[in-house]
Amino acid sequence: MKRLFWIAIILLVSCNKENKKATPADENLTTSDTVSTTKTAAPDSVAPQKYSNKRFREVTVEKVNNNTFRVRGEGQIFEANFCWVVEDGHYELKNGFEMIDAGAPEWGKFDFTFEISKRDEDTTLTLILYEISAKDGSRQHELPITLLLP
Repeated sequence: MKRLFWIAIILLVSCNKENKKATPADENLTTSDTVSTTKTAAPDSVAPQKYSNKRFREVTVEKVNNNTFRVRGEGQIFEANFCWVVEDGHYELKNGFEMIDAGAPEWGKFDFTFEISKRDEDTTLTLILYEISAKDGSRQHELPITLLLP
């Protein structure tokens, strides 16, 4: 009887874990701009993680090869351009700007790639998308995304 009880417990626990993996989950991360992350899982493949905030939505980052990333998404940006930077916590390793195909108040699409390598082995790289303030040139509506490199 004890053995049957433990088998039932093990089956319940393992079934519960499988249900959690198969169920799409929405997680909200809070920063100064309320960054939200949405994860959805397809049965046979892993769907890319999507990032969004007030000015960017449906942003995905795809690792093309060891040091190349492709970034796609939509933005609602004044004059249809935004900036990006890759930081390692200490240094800005790479930066640039991109155009979207429509300016605010419309949501326009963007798609760009970049190559990056770590300066120091023990660092984590973060891609930050942001809009430049028309008033003072400061960063606004930052969307941080962690990049996975070997």
